[in-house]
Amino acid sequence: MPHTPATRTDDEILAATDVPVLLRYGLTQDAFRTALFGDGAIAAAVTLDRLGVVPRSVAYVAEIVRSGGLAYAAQLPEPLPSRAASAHLRDWLETAGQAVTTPEGEVRAARWLDAVAELIGLRRGARVRR
Repeated sequence: MPHTPATRTDDEILAATDVPVLLRYGLTQDAFRTALFGDGAIAAAVTLDRLGVVPRSVAYVAEIVRSGGLAYAAQLPEPLPSRAASAHLRDWLETAGQAVTTPEGEVRAARWLDAVAELIGLRRGARVRR
């Protein structure tokens, strides 16, 4: 019989997950990548969703990262529509920018932002179906 993982609440995930640390190591070390794209993306999605960020805003920032790089995206005056959300995202972009030294790392960071956007969309879709 397959093992079913225990479910965790959003608050439990947020309490147990340090997104900047996961970005720092998950973008540069394979051993942390699953945690970054798993719990890290979930925690980021929960954080931004609670602040009212729509998925397309995060996906747009991912495109900016692909086009201009992490440092450029981190310098945007307001990368997301609200100050609180922008502050979180800017912190994540700056952390990622300090850790990443290759174009592949920047692409990986953009893919992570895409994953966060998808998770926000799934959360919103699940609320609509209730």
